[in-house]
Amino acid sequence: MPVSNSPVLIDSHCHFDFPVFDADRAAVWAAANANGVSQMIIPGVAPEQWSTAAQVSREFPGIFRAAGIHPWWVKGLLSGDDSQARVDELREALRRELVTGSCVALGECGLDKLKEVNLEQQQRLFAMQVELASELELPLIIHCCKAHNEVIALLRRHRLPAGGVIHAFSGSTQIAKTYVELGFRLGIGGTITYERARKTRQAVANVPLTALLLESDAPDMPLCGRQGERNSPQYLPDIAQVLAQLRGQPLEEIILQTSDNSRRLFNLPQEVLL
Repeated sequence: MPVSNSPVLIDSHCHFDFPVFDADRAAVWAAANANGVSQMIIPGVAPEQWSTAAQVSREFPGIFRAAGIHPWWVKGLLSGDDSQARVDELREALRRELVTGSCVALGECGLDKLKEVNLEQQQRLFAMQVELASELELPLIIHCCKAHNEVIALLRRHRLPAGGVIHAFSGSTQIAKTYVELGFRLGIGGTITYERARKTRQAVANVPLTALLLESDAPDMPLCGRQGERNSPQYLPDIAQVLAQLRGQPLEEIILQTSDNSRRLFNLPQEVLL
């Protein structure tokens, strides 16, 4: 197949390994390719999921993956007096997966105050993963919900040579700029398609374009007008179009720069076959 000369999109965060795609995964990826989406990152969420993500990334050219422990999956991983031993055990399992499993990043990990999961346990596993990302010099994919102060404080205490991305960024211009100053990029998805998301729409219009990545977060984070539907990477061009409108920049410029941002952050190959 020829190398495409038109701008191509990169979906920097898509749970394409989830069972909701099992019945038509190949068709969805073909539709995404037809819409110009050439590459994708599947984030990790839990040890039992890592092998599934690895299988999907092997099956489909252009799909890469990360490994990590999402705060929603923390529940049940730590308990009682053996929690530190369990943290150490999880750290070694994650290290092995990252080193031997062709992962391009560590994550998705972070803090979520809206989820009914013990916050102290979330913090212990998040800190462990931040430290491991620093040690392995891998970019970090962060999930943050109502916990920007805690996440920023932790990132300030650790040197992260490869930086990372704040997935599904939803926050003010000030918070956005703080993350950028810490060497992080912002993952921009369906949230900006809702007019009520004024704070986030303003933020993405006022940070450097070099700090932004496009993401679908499929099957979650549906775009405005598609509420209740399964989200899909094939809708990524619609997010790019809204971002172009918010920033007052040409769509092609948005696609070229955000794709370059993802490629640089995750060290993805330049060659794109569509």
